[in-house]
Amino acid sequence: MENESLVIKPRRPKGEDGYRVFSIRIKEDIIARIDDISTQTGHSRNELISTFIEYALNRCVIEAENNE
Repeated sequence: MENESLVIKPRRPKGEDGYRVFSIRIKEDIIARIDDISTQTGHSRNELISTFIEYALNRCVIEAENNE
C-alpha cells in the first residue's frame, strides 16, 4: 500500500458560512402550520421559515406616513 495520507482541511468557524442563528417567538398555531407543510413537503422547518422570510422581504413595501 502506498502512502495514503489522510487529508483534513480546516473547518470554517461558525458564522462564516453566510448564515446566522437567532431565536424568535412564534405562536403555536403558526408552528403547527409550518410543521404540517414540513411533513407534506419533506423540507425542514428551518428551510421553510427561511423561504417564507425571503419571500416576504422581496415583496415588502414600506408606506410613507400621511402627515395631513
